Amino acid sequence: MLHAVVRENLQMFLEEVRERSEQGLGLPRFVAEEFERYLKCGVLANGFARVRCGDCGHDLLVAFSCKRRGVCPSCNTRRMHDTAAHLVDAVIPRVPVRQWVLSLPRWARWILARDAQLASRALAVALRAIFAHYRRRARATGEEAGRCGAVTFVQRFGGALNLNVHFHCIVPDGVFVREGGALRFATLRPPTDEEVQAVLLRIARRLDRLLRPHRPGPDTELSSLDLRYAESLQASLPVGLAEPPRRKRQSALIDGFSLHAGVHLHANDREGLEKFCGYGARPPFALGRLSVLPDGRVCYRLKRPIADGRTELLLAPTEFLRKLASLIPPPRHHLVRFHGVFAPNAAWRKEVVPSLEQAAPQASSAPAATAPSLAAAPAGVKAPTRIPWAELLERVFRFDVLRCERCGGRMTVLAFLTERASVKKVLEHLGLPTTGPPIAKARGPMEFDFAS
Repeated sequence: MLHAVVRENLQMFLEEVRERSEQGLGLPRFVAEEFERYLKCGVLANGFARVRCGDCGHDLLVAFSCKRRGVCPSCNTRRMHDTAAHLVDAVIPRVPVRQWVLSLPRWARWILARDAQLASRALAVALRAIFAHYRRRARATGEEAGRCGAVTFVQRFGGALNLNVHFHCIVPDGVFVREGGALRFATLRPPTDEEVQAVLLRIARRLDRLLRPHRPGPDTELSSLDLRYAESLQASLPVGLAEPPRRKRQSALIDGFSLHAGVHLHANDREGLEKFCGYGARPPFALGRLSVLPDGRVCYRLKRPIADGRTELLLAPTEFLRKLASLIPPPRHHLVRFHGVFAPNAAWRKEVVPSLEQAAPQASSAPAATAPSLAAAPAGVKAPTRIPWAELLERVFRFDVLRCERCGGRMTVLAFLTERASVKKVLEHLGLPTTGPPIAKARGPMEFDFAS
């Protein structure tokens, strides 16, 4: 369904953007490439893996994926599962954690959306304030020289296909301290509402000083993508009367900046932690809530009503693609960031991240205020790698590609075919299409009766 919408309207959408642009340049290449690579995802003509059952000889072709992170729902979902499992198994130790969610005013979202490096600086500013809060509380309890860490998910989207750059930070709810040559985790009490307010006040002041100089002036030249960002933010403005948001515990709101720290997980709740991480790494939209109406419009059901009471969005196909284009992250900028003791070159990282012995649940006689052993993996033992591709496919599609559908035996990979000539030869022999579905050419805009 989504594949058909993109295939039928992509060229028309790109041409429409070029016509609206003053320079006629259209969108950056990485945006168009994101859609084009998505259209090649799962198409056998672009390459595949050949697997065979050793018991009955049954063959199966598994198409390659696009591995993109902007539009493709299946690749995004696989990445979500892979990221969550990796963080739980190989990064975040068995300690209590707290989620700190920082949201920004709309003017700041627009600035960070168009400048990924500035977004990294803004995240560093926020985490310095949060880490300083933990260290102050640790010193008040007698824990000196404590260090903190965080795994942050940079999300660029809201629940209504709108642009909303914000940060989900998973922070161990305490500090790591060195005692007698070994690391120990000291758990701290939950932050009060007043403490969250104080942390946000520091963040808001520092981010205001950082971002204000980057606000566009009257002579600022805006690209087509900048205009798409502004359009997405304007579309998310509340319409009509809406009830003021209810104040939540351990949260604060200052001049459009908001900080929420009310979600906490016990050290042994690894299943809940994986859900946490999966939520942070989730795709920008849910394919199950997307449908196409008989008149060609795209309907997206919202998770919760927006300010004007709507529970679904009715969009023309090109309007839908405009919304997706504004959510595509820029290339070469990570959406999962590691800070503090979790940073790649941190001196304590090897002692903090879970060892191989911690992969399986184990009983510990350590007091609640300390973590189980934080020792590194034994020397010479290779740490486990990411989830195998077949297992990822099974998690996403509930289908085990390495289990024979005829006899139930295990299938093995015979070859990966990438050369065009070899792929075409195999597909012709099997009587399968040797090219993917064609992309429709640009045409006149469709007309809809939105009054119905």
